[in-house]
This record gives sequence, C-alpha cells and structure tokens, in this order.
Amino acid sequence: MVNVTINGKAIQVKEGTRILDAAAQAGFPIFTLCYLKDINEIGACRICVVEIEGYAKLVTACNNIVVEGMVIHTNSPKVRESRRNNVELILSQHDCQCATCVRSGNCKLQKIANDLGILEISFKRELPKAQWPMDFPLIRDAKKCIKCMRCIQICDKVQSLNVWDVAGTGARATVDVSGNRRIKEADCALCGQCITHCPVGALRERDDVWKAFDALADPEKITVVQIAPAVRAAWGESLGLSREHATVKRLAAALRKIGFDYIFDTTFSADLTIMEEASEFLEKIKEPGNAEFPMFTSCCPGWVRFIKSQYPDMAGLLSSAKSPQQMFGAISKSYYAKLLKVDPSRIYSVSVMPCVAKKHECDLPVMNDAGTGQDVDLVLTTREVDRLIRAENINLKELEEEELDMPLGVGTGAGVIFGATGGVMEAALRTAYYFVTGRNPEPDSFKKVRGMDGWKEAEFNLGGQNLKVAVASGLGNTRKLMKAIRKGEVSYHFVEIMACPGGCAGGGGQPIRDGEELAEERCEVLYGLDKQSHLRFSHENPSIKRCYEDYLGEPLSHLAHKLLHTDHSVWKMPQEETRPENS
Repeated sequence: MVNVTINGKAIQVKEGTRILDAAAQAGFPIFTLCYLKDINEIGACRICVVEIEGYAKLVTACNNIVVEGMVIHTNSPKVRESRRNNVELILSQHDCQCATCVRSGNCKLQKIANDLGILEISFKRELPKAQWPMDFPLIRDAKKCIKCMRCIQICDKVQSLNVWDVAGTGARATVDVSGNRRIKEADCALCGQCITHCPVGALRERDDVWKAFDALADPEKITVVQIAPAVRAAWGESLGLSREHATVKRLAAALRKIGFDYIFDTTFSADLTIMEEASEFLEKIKEPGNAEFPMFTSCCPGWVRFIKSQYPDMAGLLSSAKSPQQMFGAISKSYYAKLLKVDPSRIYSVSVMPCVAKKHECDLPVMNDAGTGQDVDLVLTTREVDRLIRAENINLKELEEEELDMPLGVGTGAGVIFGATGGVMEAALRTAYYFVTGRNPEPDSFKKVRGMDGWKEAEFNLGGQNLKVAVASGLGNTRKLMKAIRKGEVSYHFVEIMACPGGCAGGGGQPIRDGEELAEERCEVLYGLDKQSHLRFSHENPSIKRCYEDYLGEPLSHLAHKLLHTDHSVWKMPQEETRPENS
C-alpha cells in the first residue's frame, strides 16, 4: 500500500494503482475521453491531466501510477485551464452539428463539453475532408473523428484484424483504413466493435431506417419482421426501460404499432438451424473417415468473413447451414407465403439484429433461394430499431405486451441462447443427443460451454461417441484457436465461433454504453429466459415439426438444402485469394 493525498484527502491505495483509479477511490472522478481500461491507455486526449506537487508539468491520470507521498490536485486552476483548452482544441476539429449526429445524447465528448460549460470555441475551426462509400454497412465520418485511437486498439488488441491505423503526420494525423487501402479492399469482419467503442459518432452503421418507412408506406408490400434472440436482452437500454419491462412481446407491440404486418421471432429459425446443423454434424460423425473436422458453426457472418479472409483454406469446414436470419428470410418467402396464400414477391422481409455484419450477409448474391429477390430485404440493428421507435414517439412505459404472430413466432429456450457465446453449441448438442439416443438429455447437460472465457473447450459423451468441442468469441481469441488447430496442438469435432466478445449479446449493433461491457449481463438474461421456457429443445418446437411435416419433409432434404443451406465459396472476400496459408 502507498499513501497519497488527493485534493487534500489522505488515502491508502495498492502499489501500482493508476492515478485515475486512486482518484475515483478517493471520491474525485476524473474526466476521460480516449481511455479504455487495459485497451487504450495512451493519454491521447489529455483530458484526464492532473497536477502533482513537485512536478513541473501536468501528467495524464490514465497511464501514470501513484507513488508514496504523492500530492495530487485533480481540479486546480492549472488543470481546469488545460482541460478546457484541450477539449476546445478537439472541438475545433470536430463536426459539432450534434442535432444531426446519431450519438447525440450518448456522446462522451458532448457530455464533457457540456459538463465543462463550454459555450463557444476560441480556436479556428478546421474540419478534415475524406470520402467514404455510403453503401458500405460500416460508415466512418472523418469530420467527427477525435483521434482517440480507440478503434485502432480494439481492432488490433481484441479483434486482431488491424483494419484501422494512424494516417498522416503532425496536424494532419488522423485515423483511416490501414495499409493505404479503401474499406471495401480491407479484410474488415464488420463485427462493429469499433463502433461500440467509439466515444463519438465518427463510426456508425449505415442507416437504413428510411427503407423501413418506405416499405411501410407501400400498400403492395407485406412487411414481415424477425427479432433476433440477443435483441430482447438489450433493446430497452437506450430507451430507459428495465430489462424486466423490455420484453420481446413489448417490442413486438411497438413494431406492430409502427405498422409492420407480421412480427416473428428469429428463435424459430434458430431452432430450424439446429435441426439442420445438428443433422449435418451427425452425418459427419457417422462416417469420420470421409469427413474433415472440426465442423465450424456458420451462424455468425462476421466470423464467416473472418475465416474467408484470414484462413480461406479452412473455410470448407464451415457448416453449410445458413444463419438463422437467412433461413427465416427464405422460409418467410416460401413456406409462409404459401400459408398466407400470397405472391412471395409481395413479402418484404425485415430483420432486427444485434449485428452490423448481417447487413452485408443479406445482400450476398447467394442469399436469394426463395426465388423472389433477396431472402432478407432489410436489416436494422438494435440501435436503428430504437431510433425507429423514438421517431414514432411511442410511450413504451404504458405499452402492453402483445403476442408474436403464428406459426413463425414460436421459439424454444435453445433458440434464445443463440444470442450468448456457447449457446449455438449447447442448443445443437441438446438436439444431437436426442437424434442419437432417442431421448432428451437434461437441458443443462452441456452448460460447460457457457461463460465469458474467450476460448472454452469441453468433452461430452454422445451415445457412446466421445466428442471434443470448443467455443470462442472475439476474433483475437478465434485467431489463437485457429492457429492451434492448424499447428495440430488441439483437435475438435465441433467448434462454435462468434465474432463479438460474449457473442451476439455484445454485438456491434447493440446499444452503446461508453466504457461498459454489457455482454455478460445480457447473456444472463438469455439463459434466464431459457430456464423459464416450457420448450428447451429445438426438436420439440411444434412450429418446426409442422414446417417439416407440411413443407420441408425432413432435415437435409432436397428442399431443405435449397432453402436453408448455402455454398460459402461462391462469394469472395477482398483478401481471400492472396492470404498466405500459414498466417
């Protein structure tokens, strides 16, 4: 322990404690802008400067530690002047049109400037200029970038893709795509973690809300919406709703009030995914001599983009099953159109997803198997749906819950946990066990794959067959796992990968709470919903049974292959053909 004095208050803190943390313990929180614990501690913004007696210059609190006898002032006149000047300098190179910014009201820079009472900027305004393809799912606005370097550090340290880098020098230094590339030439996975860790509005998803309004205004279109599992654990956060109040049924009521015709649950197609993926896996297990292992899950488009660009020689190990989003789109424009007795071309399929990569996935040229354009027409992130609800000025606190539509509104607990890391694996093993033994296991038999560890492994006995499985979330952890597989250090039968840390619950399209990682808390909500569900096995979903009986036939049937499976090799990532095999 060391003794320090902060703003006249004597305290003891552990040796090695940052000044920032020591001040917080003493009850004197310090402003920060670029800081992210253990990820970005470079003192780039210099908002967190403090004065230390005996030191000639102010020092940054985020990356300097306390020493015995240190006397610190967090709000001395010298600190106040410097902090205010630093914020004004940042604002002088920042597009301050907050009324038209997607992060207005949820912007760290806006809050700090307001808290410091900055009403005008005394420095000359100079805004950078840069072009960006506005049709790309991820949008960067150079005029809003504050050069905090968070996006660089997240992409490098957590996701290991190095998409962003510093460009230019001196006053012209800024952040741009690395390697002098355009974003469409880069191997970006579209995980969106740079968006959720940006403190301002410099990074965002492509806004497609207007497309939803256009569809709603077209009397010829039948709007069909699917709500992803992870969305129910997060959509109420930015709308001021508790997790208990922000249920999927209340979201369904809000969407119906906006004017969407039919509201369904992606957990239906998550169960459908399990039926196909578990069957595909068991086919491989039956003839291990003719199959390559591991089989990788294919639900996460960010992960699919990653393996195709970083390990293209291993992309053939992906399950051919489409993601639940794409399965739902194909079913809505085939099976459901038949149930409605309408022309499938009238159905406009909308997805509410916690993900930015889903916007790219729905546009892939191979995702049109229902034969009437793209199977999914529009993807809205959780944040976009929240903006849609605000635009309609809906009083959510007085809104009653409403049931989802049938028959595609039925999902199981197994489908719900798709939104948590390990959930796809657990759901698949529940059904695979039934397919092999003819009886259900205890629902929680495979919970060893749960948890926030970035790389988990487990072994299970499946009807006398010993299975080795692994689960990874976050692309940095994924790269470690892939390298170990390639070197022969580990071997598995089945591997689940999610691009975002914590899985879809921590997705790049989820609400942003600066400095807070909420994936674990959201995952707990999903596991709680699974526990409460009276249906916890995908193969017991009555709507799934009916879909196979009346339409698909059986898992892996010819029609199921046509609608629910895909060839991942048909489309290419920019770097896919040039990536060295030992990367």
